[in-house]
Amino acid sequence: MLSARNQFQGIIKSVKLGNVMAEIIVDVGNIEIVSLISRTSAEQLGLKVGDAVKTIIKSTEVMIDK
Repeated sequence: MLSARNQFQGIIKSVKLGNVMAEIIVDVGNIEIVSLISRTSAEQLGLKVGDAVKTIIKSTEVMIDK
């Protein structure tokens, strides 16, 4: 069981594989969530556009400055 409270169901909109990292964009309805994970993890999960996934956000803080 996951302890993170911020979990959102969504559909993968984009998968961009780099040499080491992968950028995954997930459409969760009214927003898009961008996640950077290792390329190995993306490949092991078999992530592809159109997959239904759960995004899990666990962070102590999110900051924005302008």
